[in-house]
Amino acid sequence: MDVKPRYNLLSSLIVPRPIAWVTTVDAAGRVNAAPFSFFNLMSGTPPVVVLGIGNRDGAPKDTARNIAATGEFVINLVTAELLDAMNITAIDFDAGVDEIGEAGLETVASHAVAPPRIAASPVALECNFTQTVPLGQGRNMVVGAVSYAHVRDDVVIEEHRGHVDASRLDVVARMHGGGWYTTVSPFRLDRITLADSRSQSSAGATGALT
Repeated sequence: MDVKPRYNLLSSLIVPRPIAWVTTVDAAGRVNAAPFSFFNLMSGTPPVVVLGIGNRDGAPKDTARNIAATGEFVINLVTAELLDAMNITAIDFDAGVDEIGEAGLETVASHAVAPPRIAASPVALECNFTQTVPLGQGRNMVVGAVSYAHVRDDVVIEEHRGHVDASRLDVVARMHGGGWYTTVSPFRLDRITLADSRSQSSAGATGALT
C-alpha cells in the first residue's frame, strides 16, 4: 500500500487519539507550541509518554529539535474551548515564530522545567527527554519521563489517590481526516477477576439446567 492510503487507513482505524499540545523552548529561550495526535502513555511505573514526530521538508520539526537540544518539554491537554487556538499553533510557521502569541494564548512558568505550560489547559505534564527511537522514513518516536503534573483543582477528586473526574476536562481527541471527538457519552466498565468470571459461568450453567 502506498504511503498516503496507508496513513489514511491507520489514522482512521486507531481512533480517537489524544492530543499532546507540546510546549518547548529553543536555545535562545523562545517558546514553541505544536499539537501531536501520535501520542500516548506507555507506562505508569516509570511514568513514560511517547510522541510520534515526523520531519518537515526533510528536517526535524521545531518541537523535536528543541527537545533534543534542551531535554525538556511540557504536554498540555486540549479542551473543546481551546481547539481553535490549538489549530492556529498547528500552522507550519517559520522557525522562531511565536505560536503562543499568534494563537492569543498565555503561559505560566512550569515547576521544574524551562518550557512554560499553557495557562488555560486543565492538565500539563512536565517531561524530561529520555531517548529518540528512529522509526524510518523521516519519523521518530520521542520518549519522555513525566516529572510533574499540573491538574486543575476542580478536576481533582482524591489527590492522595491520584483520582480525577475526567468528565470535567472536556478534552478533545483526533479522529480521521478533519474529524474530532469529545467525551460526550462516557460510561463505566469495571474489570472482572478470574474468580468473578468462573462464578458467572457457573451461575449461567446452573440457570440453564433449571
